[in-house]
Amino acid sequence: MENNLMAEEIAEKIIKVLKIHFGKKVNNFAIYNITDTPYKMFNISFESYNYFYINFSFSKGSIGCSITNGKYGIDLNNSQKWYDTADIDIFLQELQQQIELRIPNKFLEYHGWK
Repeated sequence: MENNLMAEEIAEKIIKVLKIHFGKKVNNFAIYNITDTPYKMFNISFESYNYFYINFSFSKGSIGCSITNGKYGIDLNNSQKWYDTADIDIFLQELQQQIELRIPNKFLEYHGWK
């Protein structure tokens, strides 16, 4: 992935791939805590599966997601830890798996997501 992009460009690119991968399963995106100095950093919050709010974090090239749970978050495991070397398809597949594991099957089936 491109290392010379500004934080806002990276954030918009990530939102685009999330929308492509998840389709109508995600919405209500918000970018916040965005800066390019002294290093690139931002967060993206979005609603997933009409069930959880997810926080995507980018800090100094490190990436990860968590389920928003009040003041704190519940980290979602992912093998792709660094933006520059991440395979975005693997990142998205693992994110989808981690989210769906925490949602009851009846809910997923009702919405046609399982």
